[in-house]
Amino acid sequence: MDIETQIEDYLTSQPEPKRSDMQALHDTILQAMPGCKLWFLDGKDSENKTVSNPNIGYGFYTMQLAGGKTREFYQIGLSANTTGISVYILGIKDKTYLAQTFGKQLGKASVTGYCIKFKALKDINIDVLVAAIKYGVEATNDKS
Repeated sequence: MDIETQIEDYLTSQPEPKRSDMQALHDTILQAMPGCKLWFLDGKDSENKTVSNPNIGYGFYTMQLAGGKTREFYQIGLSANTTGISVYILGIKDKTYLAQTFGKQLGKASVTGYCIKFKALKDINIDVLVAAIKYGVEATNDKS
């Protein structure tokens, strides 16, 4: 099954209104990152055990790992969680930047070093979320 089909299946498997919110976010991220590489991680490890929520990934960068090793990964992630939706903005070195720069303007969202979590799209300012996403993409593009 190709990645686009896996993403579509994942989005349509969500209950409403989360399904519509996730679809709208997916479309918004694709507009903000035209032509980006798409990823789909099913949340299972090599032994087929569930270790995380499934994730849709957008973009591409090379992560620096311990010992000088590297790993290719996505820049932006989108995932359903038990209480709402998570948007992951990976590769930002300053783990306080997202919360300090975008946190207060986002609306009803929890912001950590790389994750913006909210219950529903109506609870946040989508323009601020897009600005945070674009910042994350630019920050990881500068590193590669």
